[in-house]
Amino acid sequence: MHTSPSLLSTVSGAFCLLLSLTTHAEQHASVLHCGQLFDAASGKLLGERFVHIEDGRIGSVSRQRPDGTELIDLSAQTCLPGLIDLHVHLSDELSPSSYIHRFTWSEADYAYNAASNARKTLAAGFTTVRDLGDNRRVTIALRNAIRSGKLTGPRIFAAGNTIASTGGHGDDSNGMPWNDYKTPGPRDGVVNSAADAREAVRQRYKDGSDLIKITATGGVLSLASSGQNAQFTDEELAAIVATANDYGMHVAAHAHGADGMLRAVRAGITTVEHGTFMTDEIIAEMKQRGTWYVPTISAGMFVGAKAKEEGYFPPVVRDKAARIGPVIAETFAKAYRSGVKIAFGTDTGVSAHGNNAQEFVYMVEAGMPAAEALQTATVHAASVLSQSETLGQIAPGFAADIIAVNGNPLLDVSLLQQPEFVMVGGKMLD
Repeated sequence: MHTSPSLLSTVSGAFCLLLSLTTHAEQHASVLHCGQLFDAASGKLLGERFVHIEDGRIGSVSRQRPDGTELIDLSAQTCLPGLIDLHVHLSDELSPSSYIHRFTWSEADYAYNAASNARKTLAAGFTTVRDLGDNRRVTIALRNAIRSGKLTGPRIFAAGNTIASTGGHGDDSNGMPWNDYKTPGPRDGVVNSAADAREAVRQRYKDGSDLIKITATGGVLSLASSGQNAQFTDEELAAIVATANDYGMHVAAHAHGADGMLRAVRAGITTVEHGTFMTDEIIAEMKQRGTWYVPTISAGMFVGAKAKEEGYFPPVVRDKAARIGPVIAETFAKAYRSGVKIAFGTDTGVSAHGNNAQEFVYMVEAGMPAAEALQTATVHAASVLSQSETLGQIAPGFAADIIAVNGNPLLDVSLLQQPEFVMVGGKMLD
């Protein structure tokens, strides 16, 4: 792919504008004095602890302060591992005008937006995110800028372009007159055979994606009539999963309807996103195969509420939002009671960036204890990312991703919506 120098310079400028937000660029040793520390492995508060940090990692966790180090006083707060959101879309945010962005926004517009939303996400206490789809690949570039230290933001595991079928949820040409666009293919993430599916996965690898995102069923926000129908054949799904595995990538599957969801689980995908009309049969398959469920209650609640507002959605979307959105919380409660493995995700970008922690409130309201809800966004999410040895705990050897809140979040999980302190990779966010 040839990219013009002017485009590269514009996108680069978009990201570099936020360089002024980078704080504490030089690594040094310091100690956090935590009044309470949440142990994500056990789901318990350990009491007062001193956390020694050096070169971006946790050196020790002890009851006594190490000598000769700078002390950061969090003695009135509860320290927790940096939170992980496994389902975000940093490059955009839903609004009545967002449907025309693909016609009016350039790569630079998406880049500015993604950088701004990344900053909001980190300030909200989410130090790692899995970005599940953009059509401009800007989150891959943003991920690289953050990793190289050019920007401050959360760690990003990026899917790049979603993989869909023709007319499916994720086909960006939906709603366009047929003579106004070039028919999308595997390079664009639209497939119609097992061979196409393999090519699309390999293209994502070439683009620099960390994982694969597919739309196994219809969706709410696309300009297509069904939000539930199955959108891949068994052969296409098998090709996607096998090829992704060849390249060391896992597969996240957007799924609302039961048929497509069951096909995806049986094909060996790693996570079911949304899972709205999950059946007992699907739950049994997920438990047998160890498939993770990423509920995104926030998105369901948001679109369900907006469906009641005249003019917010196009009519075809409004009907789907009204039917599908309110069901997700009920599905989460059922899946939790049934023992399905659950990891945290919000689909932020549908709901507003920076409000990610509202998901904890919904999870607790649906019956999950606060400690377990916190584990979904720490040790469980780290497991999905194959980062269980580096992320999701405040323990020696782990990345120094730490947040602090006033009060006890196990008694009031809404406290997570107002972090008083955020550190990612040993760098404090001012």
